[in-house]
Amino acid sequence: MRRLLVFQHVAYEILGVLDPLLRDAGFRIRYVNFGRQPDAQPDIDRYNGLIVLGGPMNCDQAERHPHLQTEIDVIQRAIDSGKPVLGICLGSQLIARALGARVRKNPVKEIGWYELNPTADGNKDPLFSTLQPSQMIFQWHGDTFDIPEHAVHLASSPDCANQAFRYGENVYGLQFHLEVDEAMIHRWLHASINVRELESLGDMPARVERIQTETRQFIDGSLQHGRDLFSRYIQLFHQRRRRIALPSR
Repeated sequence: MRRLLVFQHVAYEILGVLDPLLRDAGFRIRYVNFGRQPDAQPDIDRYNGLIVLGGPMNCDQAERHPHLQTEIDVIQRAIDSGKPVLGICLGSQLIARALGARVRKNPVKEIGWYELNPTADGNKDPLFSTLQPSQMIFQWHGDTFDIPEHAVHLASSPDCANQAFRYGENVYGLQFHLEVDEAMIHRWLHASINVRELESLGDMPARVERIQTETRQFIDGSLQHGRDLFSRYIQLFHQRRRRIALPSR
């Protein structure tokens, strides 16, 4: 049985639509919740791949959250070993940082449903070729990453140029959230740290109502996109592993 390591940062950010797909494919999943185990030192050598989920912290808060450097070190080892690695939101930023790229504030906080557009290279990508030229995808982030050296830029949005990248054949960073379902979004809207962020943006009741309305409108399409993209990602575990040299950092 293949074993998958998942880095989690808060209880409400989970694998979502990915979970049943992985279990149906025969994976044994081990979560490391750094919110509960900040001193954990997971050994990636025991696993066939790594998924790094989102969280409310950012890459520059390593003094407050020392596990962020632990995660970067594990990501580097996983990539160098040729293992499939997937990062979502904060996870994508940690992969970018592990590959020597800059993570910085995005000009606009994207919280809610936003247009996503694959690039020309995205249209040729094994995963992203399932996407339409434009679709509404759920987002919750204030930071963004530069595209790492030697990586392929896969998607953008009107307010955030760098939405996704691929490094090598089996390392993907996704700034957006294709893993969410309606229940997850509901939990996120009511998580205390997220409520404070929404309050800081002003006009919170109207913002939440708009997100809820748009969730009902767009969630079915998002779920289908997520199942299609993640099903193709899971196939990467069955490909022959090839070591990849990291760019200089």
